[in-house]
Amino acid sequence: MFSPGTIEKFREIPTPFYYYDLELLNKTVETVIRNASKYNYHIHYAVKANANKRILEIVNSYGLGADCVSGNEIIRVREVGFPKEKILFAGVGKSDQEINVGLDHSIFCFNCESIQEIEVINHLASERKTTATIALRINPDVDPLTHHHITTGIEENKFGINPSEFEEVIRRLPQFKNIRCIGLHFHIGSQITDLQVFKQLCGRINQIQDWFSKHKISIDHLNVGGGFGIDYQHPEENAIPDFKAYFSLFNENLFLQPEQQVHFELGRSIVAQCGNLITRVLFTKKGNESIFAIVDASMTELIRPALYQAFHKIKNLTSKGSQKRYNIVGPVCETTDQLGNYIELPDTRRNDILAIRSAGAYGEVMASQYNLRDLPKAYYSDELNI
Repeated sequence: MFSPGTIEKFREIPTPFYYYDLELLNKTVETVIRNASKYNYHIHYAVKANANKRILEIVNSYGLGADCVSGNEIIRVREVGFPKEKILFAGVGKSDQEINVGLDHSIFCFNCESIQEIEVINHLASERKTTATIALRINPDVDPLTHHHITTGIEENKFGINPSEFEEVIRRLPQFKNIRCIGLHFHIGSQITDLQVFKQLCGRINQIQDWFSKHKISIDHLNVGGGFGIDYQHPEENAIPDFKAYFSLFNENLFLQPEQQVHFELGRSIVAQCGNLITRVLFTKKGNESIFAIVDASMTELIRPALYQAFHKIKNLTSKGSQKRYNIVGPVCETTDQLGNYIELPDTRRNDILAIRSAGAYGEVMASQYNLRDLPKAYYSDELNI
């Protein structure tokens, strides 16, 4: 991952910055395609995980589609070259302007989350004398057994259409002359590591699809969303998730109708392990139970620990001293600006270089300029590896 020459290059570059291992990214995408192609599954990369243009260019080069959640994401992936017929637009609060972006780019599908949203899309499509293709995003009430802030498919979440609304939906759909409904969409959460959760999702999809079939609603496309998690604890040993087991589970448990196509929206599992936040130690000082290592990276570069209490493995790249316990904290004027608590590291000193691992998803893309800090730059392994 980090050759001696690369680490020396890190010393020369102003920190903090993101470093992407493109060899790992390529291997990960190739693994996804190899295992998904066995079942003719369609993969759409979830742009919200990382919208870095270089990352998008690589993902697009493999022929994956794009799962977008904003109008600007649609514009970005079109600029990079993603074909319009592989672009999905999800999100519970699409503005009229964003819907028009999707219509103007003739995207493949809007994943719709309410009857009112369908009404608005129908109206805007009629103004453009076009037809919008949609899928109904269903709330299947499946607990993903993940952090409550990244749960999206239980009854009280804001996302999706509840089963209690199905009767009204199928009654209203024929009234929308500029809408063509082609399928059902599901997404229950993020960072799901228990595959039994996806088995439960398959069971609910089978039940819901049966209901629509009995009511003579044709479902050509099933979108099962994403959410497949990664191993934050062991990024070296498990750099690529077990996509073989993941896709096999859906093949064994999802009951398809003839000619039905299945779509996935994978983000974190594709890009998380290839990204690292590189930071420099500014100061160290003793606390009551550990030593504070104050670094120049912060919650403005990587908000996940502050927002989700998320764990990221942290590695000192420039020290081999005796192990001590550190709290890795940033310079931002917030107590929550902590990147790692009680982390075992070799003797850490001012100007040591640390790598915060598994930061390729929801890292750079969520960076802010709070405290008027600079946004982090990105560097790539094909530029720095020696």
